[in-house]
Amino acid sequence: MINYEPIINKIQYQDFEIDVLRLDLVDPEVGGNKWFKLKKNIKKARQDEQKTIITFGGAYSNHIAATAAACKALRLNCIAVVRGEETEILNPTLQTAKEKGMQFYFVDRETYSQKDSVDFKKHLNRKFGPHYLIPEGGNNLEGVLGCAEILRLEWDHNFIFCACGTATTYAGLVASCKPDQKVIGISVLKGENVLVKETNEKLNIAFPDKNILINGNEELEKDQIENNCITNNYCFNGYAKMDKDLIGFKNDFETEYEIPLDHVYTAKLFYAVFDLIRLKKIKAGSKLLVVHSGGLQGNKGFEERYKLM
Repeated sequence: MINYEPIINKIQYQDFEIDVLRLDLVDPEVGGNKWFKLKKNIKKARQDEQKTIITFGGAYSNHIAATAAACKALRLNCIAVVRGEETEILNPTLQTAKEKGMQFYFVDRETYSQKDSVDFKKHLNRKFGPHYLIPEGGNNLEGVLGCAEILRLEWDHNFIFCACGTATTYAGLVASCKPDQKVIGISVLKGENVLVKETNEKLNIAFPDKNILINGNEELEKDQIENNCITNNYCFNGYAKMDKDLIGFKNDFETEYEIPLDHVYTAKLFYAVFDLIRLKKIKAGSKLLVVHSGGLQGNKGFEERYKLM
């Protein structure tokens, strides 16, 4: 469906020349990292002869938007289990997904928290019949294997940076990078940084021979970053949270480099990269690759919701 030809923009910050991998330009609707999470899931659904996809997400989910677009293009039925109230159908993300033929099943937060349980999966089978289930954010083995196709073997970057929500993209990058390359994940979630444990478990199950180990925030306490890690030091108090500093950074970045960012993921990602350079946590002379995961479709709804227009 999509022919992936990497587009890299070069930007300069202090003494570092940074390569920006523009996954946001892969496709206007199913682009970003979302296509990589979806491609092997959709292939498996077809192999299983399933004509309906069910997935999960919040009311402003990039994953829901991409799934709706992909299913329309491939003539698959699609249903999203949405965390929140049906009144949120008015937001631009869900309205666009609806126009592409996606159906919605709205559930409250308590019910949504049970989405991975056996009982809830049985409930979906009774309600919607046979289907192929894609977890929230495409967070399964197929999603990881799809994201393992983002990098090219000939690339020789020392550090690769990406934003993390479920860390599916991060896991794919770690699984496919070369031994001397380190992948730094910038989590947008506050709390105990559970993505570290979850990602280690995910990778050790999927790739037991690779002996991969992901560190957490402690890696940033060293003079310089030396190992794969996921940090939530730049979560700005949590998912979809922000402050004037982050908004100002986003505006200044877009003005200087002419690369659009989204509020939830890539603004925090580039803020973190620049700050780690400023703090001299990245060895001088290192080659950096920053994965722009897209998500720009969510900006309109986000800005309307938080009155940033």
